[in-house]
Amino acid sequence: MSGPLKGYKVLEMAGIGPGPFCAMMLADMGAEVIRVDRKTPGFLGGGGTIVDRGRRTIALDIKRPGAIEIVLELAAECDALIEGFRPGVMERLGMGPDVCLERNPRLVYGRMTGWGQTGPLSQAAGHDLNYIALSGALHAMGYADRPPTPPLHLLGDIGGGGLMLAFGIVCAMLEARQSGKGQVIDAAICDGAATLSTGYHGMLASGRWVNQRQSNLLDGGAHFYGCYTCSDGKYISIGSIEPAFYEQLLDLCGMQDEAFRQQWERGLWPELRARLETLFAGKTRDEWCELLEGTDVCFAPVLDFEEARSHPHNVARNAFIETSGIVHPAPSPRFSRTPAEAGPIPVTGSHTEEVLKDLGRSPDQIAQLREQGTIA
Repeated sequence: MSGPLKGYKVLEMAGIGPGPFCAMMLADMGAEVIRVDRKTPGFLGGGGTIVDRGRRTIALDIKRPGAIEIVLELAAECDALIEGFRPGVMERLGMGPDVCLERNPRLVYGRMTGWGQTGPLSQAAGHDLNYIALSGALHAMGYADRPPTPPLHLLGDIGGGGLMLAFGIVCAMLEARQSGKGQVIDAAICDGAATLSTGYHGMLASGRWVNQRQSNLLDGGAHFYGCYTCSDGKYISIGSIEPAFYEQLLDLCGMQDEAFRQQWERGLWPELRARLETLFAGKTRDEWCELLEGTDVCFAPVLDFEEARSHPHNVARNAFIETSGIVHPAPSPRFSRTPAEAGPIPVTGSHTEEVLKDLGRSPDQIAQLREQGTIA
């Protein structure tokens, strides 16, 4: 692997959602990531998905003889560890932060949970939707006349969780290179989603945001910032916030009515949105693309996942790549000197013997672990 994190080594305890995404980000950036998978897959399967790309994987039955020692030996050789169990589980298994840091004082121990390691909800089950609900972010999403719309898990699990943990791990690894000391990272999705909402709290404090869905600049309330249906049932997005961009939108669409010149008159927004709905319903998405795409209107067609792969802009930037016949997003961001790289998608446990040999296990010892049921 190439990338700016080449030379760093990370141990990932298999999980779902934000933990694997965090590990993928680090692997894409060049870190060597070893994933400890379950020998018997859980209800979501045993890995082998796009998000698992770029890792080596060892499959263990943690309850069998020698399994915990293998994990601790791996942790002793790594710069960071990622785990996403409920608070206290790793401690009960004998792999908690104190044990791992005793063996490796420079280890960055990254803990990924929904509610956090402490607090009255720390032991409760939850999912992305619950975490962003408590953060305040979910309340602002959706239409005014119905409950909040459950978004994709990008804001909670991925942004507030996986990306925040990846950022924290890189920060702590940099600090450890100076101090020689590791530390524990308490990454909570609820916390991360709240942090991502910082700008909205600023607007609320300054009186530029109201706690009513579809009534604000960025929540679909403004007629010049939102999505519209075209005559073919497809959609376009308009983001003409700045006056110059809004003026170009009106000019290109032939909107001469003086009411549209009152861009920031909130009382007119519903009426003007209704009129734009009628306008945009008069042409197909492709026809609007021909007129507006590439201008300063701040326009883009609303593409589904498959359509996005073939859009000329994404093709020109190689935004999507193919591995083993599977198309998936390329690593980002881009680096001029140490480019990131998406590694192959591993089969769960396919590197078990290789990793054990790296730890110094002999063929006879590996065979014994297999007989004991510790490895597949």
